[in-house]
Amino acid sequence: MTPQTALPPEHDSDLLFNADGLIPAIAQQHDTGEVLMMAWMNRASIAETLQTGQVCYWSRSRQAFWRKGESSGHVQRLHEMRYDCDGDTILLLVDQTGPACHTNRRSCFYRAVRDGGVEEIMRPE
Repeated sequence: MTPQTALPPEHDSDLLFNADGLIPAIAQQHDTGEVLMMAWMNRASIAETLQTGQVCYWSRSRQAFWRKGESSGHVQRLHEMRYDCDGDTILLLVDQTGPACHTNRRSCFYRAVRDGGVEEIMRPE
């Protein structure tokens, strides 16, 4: 991935942010297709992610940047950023180091609805 500071100017208006200036971002392991997590980004966190190659989200609870892996070491390196046809969701193809979930699981999507119940399909690492 070639570092850049933002979307090219001709595509700057492609993304649709909500009233809080946020857009959902789904992180997916670039080489396996495994869906890891969903978080929120704003224009500044997108710009930082594109510039540094390390994924940076916006924490709604802390009202601050959340640089994935800053405290845990479980960083996400950006492989490619995509967005959907409506421009209202971002897909981050990443190289995940360690677990992506704060529960210490590889993915935040570790519960499955099966046979009328909920099954935990992934243990903490």
